[in-house]
Amino acid sequence: MSKMEIRLAGTGGQGLITGTIILAEAGIFENKFVAQSQSYGPEARGGMCKGEVIVSDEKIGFTKVTRPTFVMALSQQSFNQYCKDLAEDCFVLVDETIEVPEDYDHKNFMKLPILATAREKVGKMQTVNIVSVGAINEILKFSSYENIKKAVLMHVPKGTEELNLKALEEGAKLAK
Repeated sequence: MSKMEIRLAGTGGQGLITGTIILAEAGIFENKFVAQSQSYGPEARGGMCKGEVIVSDEKIGFTKVTRPTFVMALSQQSFNQYCKDLAEDCFVLVDETIEVPEDYDHKNFMKLPILATAREKVGKMQTVNIVSVGAINEILKFSSYENIKKAVLMHVPKGTEELNLKALEEGAKLAK
């Protein structure tokens, strides 16, 4: 890994901003340089939002994602906005509910049941971000399990640690 530019996009309330913070923390634990940023519409829940993180072996000069190497979309609107005109080597991950046009011809593309896994296997939709983090880390392999686990535990509410570790594991299983 030299440099990864990661963008997570979806709907406000899915915890994607926290997801990028967790990925950034895991990068720090791996002794990488990191930068994290986010943006969202005026609606806290229900509006479109995105979080970004850059993880690099070298110092980061510009802290915004300009050429994503990984994009995840959990809503149709975020797919429509952020999953076009990407570099050929960019990896695209979307939830299975996203309607992908037949002519969408991206080489590195994966559809996973992220939302259904949070709802049905973990049993709580609020864990969709941790399911996502587990899948992303399994795909990109930029952090050890211990470091991603440590980052998750730093950012989940007290009393939900076991539930969120289950979400992390279920997300990793999805991507295997």
